[in-house]
Amino acid sequence: MKNTIGVYGLGVMGANLAKNMLHNGERVAIFNYTRDLTDAFMDGYSHPEVSPYFELESFIDSLEKPRKIFIMVTAGPIVDSVIQSLVPLLDPGDIIMDGGNSDFHNSNRRYQQLEEQGIHFISVGVSGGAEGALHGPALMPSGNPNAYQQVAPILEKIAAKVDGKPCCTYIGPEGSGHYVKMVHNGIEYADMQLITEAYLFLRKILGLTVQEIATVFQSWDETELKSYLMEITAEILTKVDEETGKPMVDVILDKAGQKGTGKWTSQDALDRGVPSSILTESVFARYLSSLKEERIYAEKHLNGPKFEAGALDKEAWIQFVKKALYMGKICAYAQGFYQYKSASSQKGWELDLGEIALIFRGGCIIRADFLNDISDAYRENPEVTNLLLTPFFMERANQFESSLRKIVIKGFENGLSLPCFSAALSFYDGYRSSESGANLIQAQRDYFGAHTYERIDQEGTFHTEW
Repeated sequence: MKNTIGVYGLGVMGANLAKNMLHNGERVAIFNYTRDLTDAFMDGYSHPEVSPYFELESFIDSLEKPRKIFIMVTAGPIVDSVIQSLVPLLDPGDIIMDGGNSDFHNSNRRYQQLEEQGIHFISVGVSGGAEGALHGPALMPSGNPNAYQQVAPILEKIAAKVDGKPCCTYIGPEGSGHYVKMVHNGIEYADMQLITEAYLFLRKILGLTVQEIATVFQSWDETELKSYLMEITAEILTKVDEETGKPMVDVILDKAGQKGTGKWTSQDALDRGVPSSILTESVFARYLSSLKEERIYAEKHLNGPKFEAGALDKEAWIQFVKKALYMGKICAYAQGFYQYKSASSQKGWELDLGEIALIFRGGCIIRADFLNDISDAYRENPEVTNLLLTPFFMERANQFESSLRKIVIKGFENGLSLPCFSAALSFYDGYRSSESGANLIQAQRDYFGAHTYERIDQEGTFHTEW
């Protein structure tokens, strides 16, 4: 009997996705460019429906038609190399799925090139890390809709489930699945940074211990802030380093890494003219964190305010921080989903933002109860331009903006860097202002470059001889 699907690439993610497929009743062929990972998979895992292959031709021949191949290799040129090796062995109607963190521009190109050859290409955003891959990720597939229908039974089986609904849906044409995953990661960066800034305020300004903050975060995870990131952050803060007896977080060097998708989100926002300032500040915060040696030197030589931690009413200010965090999340998600809406309009993708919010509820890193409210908001008004303008989030913003303002002001008074909290407040205040200083910028541009401007009282464009 032929295998129902093939998995090419047996790193941690590929191996776990293959196991997930096996657990869900698929007959899986596995292949890796180097034999060692195939051998390691078979040595460490036993299942009657897995078939290892060491020659690409036999791997392809083992698959039922139309062949379905899920590739999990390093994003970039390697994906193109793998596709080039597969195509001569495939027939029209066969399907290649790319589950890596590929740049959506590359996915668009691959989709077009393969369609011309009669081969279907599906870009699959996969979120949830290694554990999600094994037990149920959030999946964001895009490409030919008819091809998706042929792989949907497999993808929906292996996806996470929330209320019995798979966290997997057809996203749209071309590489829109990888686009949705990219912006998801930008939102993830912002969410992580906002939680970190809440932690820093509680510790540096209020003087709470790491264990006390863990308790606070555990209590918040039972409220509207309930999320995977809040849950794991509380757990992280309870961990003690066995060697030193210190909180584990205190022995980890404060230099944040990244793999590029957050940066891609910011670059895309700039290209589209979308004000995703909170998402971008979260990327810059990671860049700044990497300057550890310079920061150590600067702390000794650059002045800032002196303050004494713990001088405030802790219980009152803990509540301000909680509300500020929720407000920051509203603004960050509003920016991310506005970026989705802009790309959808510009590319003609017709993204269903309510459905996208639903698939983020399980398996993925940003899964949170909060996403139900986002989905409801788009279900009520799919054409709304910004989440801040929906009744639910407008009401919450009006309730919580003062807390965000308090936290930013108090943090700045005491020299605490809060890049995402402050970006959220600046975005909120800028968005709610009917008048800005951009008229002066237009005058400046016209003065030095004769770039012209529009008037508020007449149609057309104008230039002044300054």
